[in-house]
Amino acid sequence: MAARDRLRLCISVDQVAVLRNARGNDWPDPLRAALLAEASGADGISARLRAKRGDLSESDIEALAAGLGIPLHLNAAPVPTMLGLLTRLRPASCCLVAGAPDGSRADICLDILADEPGLRAAISTLRAAGIRTALLIGQTRAEIEAAARSGAQIVVFHTGAYSIAHAEGRQQEAERHICALHAAAVLATGLGLEAHAAHGLTYENIDPVAAIPELREVHIGHFLIGEAVYIGLGPAIEEMRRRIDAACQW
Repeated sequence: MAARDRLRLCISVDQVAVLRNARGNDWPDPLRAALLAEASGADGISARLRAKRGDLSESDIEALAAGLGIPLHLNAAPVPTMLGLLTRLRPASCCLVAGAPDGSRADICLDILADEPGLRAAISTLRAAGIRTALLIGQTRAEIEAAARSGAQIVVFHTGAYSIAHAEGRQQEAERHICALHAAAVLATGLGLEAHAAHGLTYENIDPVAAIPELREVHIGHFLIGEAVYIGLGPAIEEMRRRIDAACQW
């Protein structure tokens, strides 16, 4: 059997901007955090574009795009204003997401089955600009098959339910989520999609996710920025990189 490719680790710097904006000044700097993440083993940096620019500004995104030596991935809603901004910024990839209805910063899965034509049009616009396009979706066969029809190149599976079950000690439920994630990644890969996972991933729950051979990338932000309060951002990312690499040897 061929050796598995290295599972990529993408770090979100959104929470760095949240911390900066709490005082209304220019510190801490998201670009500086992203450069430290790059030096500590991150394979990519992700950031969320919002219509109200509540966290990261356009100048932040431009600085990240210009300053990084690793790919920049942007998450955004599939609406005209965001599509126009994305085609101007031209990140390495974009993940289309839905915003939480309660107005929180959490991203939720797209209702891909409700608006396939609209998503196909959005994806066509992004791909014409040379942007690899991902969709944040659930793990059902219908959603994955719709993603394959849409023209997206990547699916990002939402692991929030798994992370909650794991944190609350509901081990059998957590294992069912992992089995579903594995089956979803297998199906997506078979349909020509690249499979990623994101949301709620920590040191304690990463191993079974990282061990799924069909996954190509995991996205982690909030946990690592929080862990940096205790041990520093570089060591926090290095430890996550170590755990991912160890789990991939299962």
